[in-house]
Amino acid sequence: MASDTFGIFLNGSYGVGKSSVLDHLGDHFARAGLPFSLFDVDWFHRSWPSAGEDPDNVLTEAKNLRAVWQNYLETGPRTPIVAGVIESLEDARRYEEVFGRPLRLVHLVASPEVAEQRLRSRYDADRADTLVWHLANHRQLAAKLAQADWHTLTLDTDDLTPAQVAAAVFTTFPSRAE
Repeated sequence: MASDTFGIFLNGSYGVGKSSVLDHLGDHFARAGLPFSLFDVDWFHRSWPSAGEDPDNVLTEAKNLRAVWQNYLETGPRTPIVAGVIESLEDARRYEEVFGRPLRLVHLVASPEVAEQRLRSRYDADRADTLVWHLANHRQLAAKLAQADWHTLTLDTDDLTPAQVAAAVFTTFPSRAE
């Protein structure tokens, strides 16, 4: 599966398990002795205030991802494995430009009830505002992503553990560089 010709992007709405699957997918690569680098996109754009010309921090995020990716590449070829949200083909192209390769877009989905349960377990009372925001927005984002026809693979995470989802992703892609 090791490939320096493509990357894997775990896409989906809030509460579908992207970050948890990311960690387990890294474990699969490590056990197989395959070089990889993990990226949870949230950590590359979380800053405030944003630049006036970049209100959603997408340009800042791309610069940050590119810089870290270049550092990883100095140690040799590897597969970038990314968790985040791609809402449009423009978003996908921006990430492909950052990593310099096509991405296998994996759409993780969960029922609204399961996603809401996961979100409620993620945010405690001290982060009530963040929970309210995610609860208010996850269904709309899930519906938008469900309309996209550019995902390579779609997996329902309702009845699977993050490790099971990661195993399904790991075995879906080629076992050697293309």
